[in-house]
Amino acid sequence: MPQLGTLWGIGVGPGPAGYLPLAAFAALKQADVVFAPRARSAETSVALQCLAGIDISPQRLREIEFSMSPDRSVLREHYAQLADTIAAELVAGHNVAYLTIGDTLTYSTYGYVLAALRERLPELPHRTFPGITSYAAAASALGWPLGEGKERILILPCPDDLFGLQRDIETHDIVVLMKIGTRLAWVLDLLRDMGIAEYCGFARRIGLPGEILTTDIDNLCATEAMGYLATLLIRKTPRERR
Repeated sequence: MPQLGTLWGIGVGPGPAGYLPLAAFAALKQADVVFAPRARSAETSVALQCLAGIDISPQRLREIEFSMSPDRSVLREHYAQLADTIAAELVAGHNVAYLTIGDTLTYSTYGYVLAALRERLPELPHRTFPGITSYAAAASALGWPLGEGKERILILPCPDDLFGLQRDIETHDIVVLMKIGTRLAWVLDLLRDMGIAEYCGFARRIGLPGEILTTDIDNLCATEAMGYLATLLIRKTPRERR
């Protein structure tokens, strides 16, 4: 029986090509098989778009359709099937790279995949490379400092209720809001009602087609800005001059 292959978790992007640590790039070049997730509603994998200019031969590439279902039982089955597919490559002795957008272990599907694989292959050799989070990329693109001095930062997926989000904003200096989706319209209304829209920043699809980068939240149209890969940087007071 061949020795188990190695699993490498690699965060790419989010956005412009080149946002890839050198150590992760070296592992990617050594991988026999590269798994690239693609949302079921998308024609192409955003992870591969983030690797524009890096040659990955079609023979090594496995583009996998990803379920975005909110049903946990559906997701469990999906991850189980995906883990079985990847495990088959590893058992055959192939080194596998699994791509994920942003940081590998920050609100990432890779964490679920890794856990499922370790259940199946307890002795699995693996290494996870840190990547660039969406909010770090957004802050850099906007020139928007993420925390200065002793400012308190809260990073969270968008709550379902307005009052919960308002409470989070009021009890922190900065809120990084992810997984906003269709809630964007009422979130923007809340920021305007609180009188803090001018202190905030918004980014979507950084470095990719359809990019939006703005600190003009007052005039941001929710209908046009809504979508996947969106991040809001919320500051409840003006930035202190030092």
